[in-house]
Amino acid sequence: MLQLQKIRENRDQIIERLAVKNFKATGLVDEIIELDNTRRNSQKELDDILALSNQLAKEIGNHYAKGEPGKAELAKQESLKLKAAAKAIEPLLMDTVELLNAKLIELPNLPHTSVPKGKTPEDNEIIYEEGVMPRLPENAVPHWDLASTYKIVDFELGNKVTGAGFPFYRGKGARLQRALINFFLDEAIEAGYIEYQPPLLVNAASGYGTGQLPDKEGQMYFAPEDNLYLIPTAEVPLTNIYRDVIVKEIDFPIKNVAYSNCFRREAGSYGKDVRGLNRLHQFDKVEIVQIQHPDKSYQTLEEMKEHVAGLLRKLELPFRILRLCGGDMSFTSALTYDFEVFSAAQNRWLEVSSVSNFEDFQANRMKLRFKDKEGKTRLAHTLNGSALALPRVVAALLENNQSAKGIKIPDALTSYTGFKFID
Repeated sequence: MLQLQKIRENRDQIIERLAVKNFKATGLVDEIIELDNTRRNSQKELDDILALSNQLAKEIGNHYAKGEPGKAELAKQESLKLKAAAKAIEPLLMDTVELLNAKLIELPNLPHTSVPKGKTPEDNEIIYEEGVMPRLPENAVPHWDLASTYKIVDFELGNKVTGAGFPFYRGKGARLQRALINFFLDEAIEAGYIEYQPPLLVNAASGYGTGQLPDKEGQMYFAPEDNLYLIPTAEVPLTNIYRDVIVKEIDFPIKNVAYSNCFRREAGSYGKDVRGLNRLHQFDKVEIVQIQHPDKSYQTLEEMKEHVAGLLRKLELPFRILRLCGGDMSFTSALTYDFEVFSAAQNRWLEVSSVSNFEDFQANRMKLRFKDKEGKTRLAHTLNGSALALPRVVAALLENNQSAKGIKIPDALTSYTGFKFID
């Protein structure tokens, strides 16, 4: 959530920056400022009334002390009028504050000045590309056929037991999943991250804190009887550890990592982009989260970006990094880098990670603060990244490493899988 004072002091700049996200903010920003004016005026009126009431209370006591019951009674009558006036203002003030907060959460985060303009993924900026494109045999097939041939992923069984987008992994497919999870976790721990095993359900306050609610409510699975949401990413519970917390500046950077199942409804998804492992409703992911000093968050973003790149290098996957344009960014992000791996049998790039800096947007919603060296309380910056999401990584590994002998496992994984080929 954008800070209210920042909106008041930088109206034109905020409207201009949000236009990069293709968000027409003028009407909403002006409504927020007007509501805040109303709130301020009402609060001042209420404060003035309360000050007069306190003054009258002292006068009433003084009148009784001086033996002036008549004057004391008059002051009491005036005090009752002030209390009635205050009682009339308080609900109006509460309604204004509630409406103001409702409007504030409709504003997306401001994009960083480096974010390119654009509306669709085609407008994203490719900033880096690395790796050798695999040369596949003539009879190469996509991963969903390989999964069936080698009996490592069963999409039909998943459809029977649950529904589309909930596959079963079996045999070496299940072991490959477990190997990737452990590999990603070990790499993060070596890089200084503290491992957590978070809950898979969160309350509404947690969803609100990181910005999934109300923006992505339709994409989240919901348990209405318990008023709990299945997590779309471990970012939600990991970041909310620090909701309503004042951290110590000396503790920066705070680095956490977690493996979790992730659940996304992916409403409206269809066509070739969802076939096989390309888009699932339940999938596995290792997530890295950092809480950082505002002065160092963009340096940290680059470090997190390099961490993800290092994972893909060790997996021997061709990859590229994109800086997302304004129209393809999330509601909460200030700057996002997407990582895509090349899937040879599909002849297309597949997104496997997003690494984002949210600046103080999530921290303001969560009241995540720290005290600086001068003793001033400030908002921290939050960052997160997929390191990595498994389904499309697995798809690319299967497709790019297929041969007459079977599917070769990258050397970095063999100590985790216990085998060098899926055959």
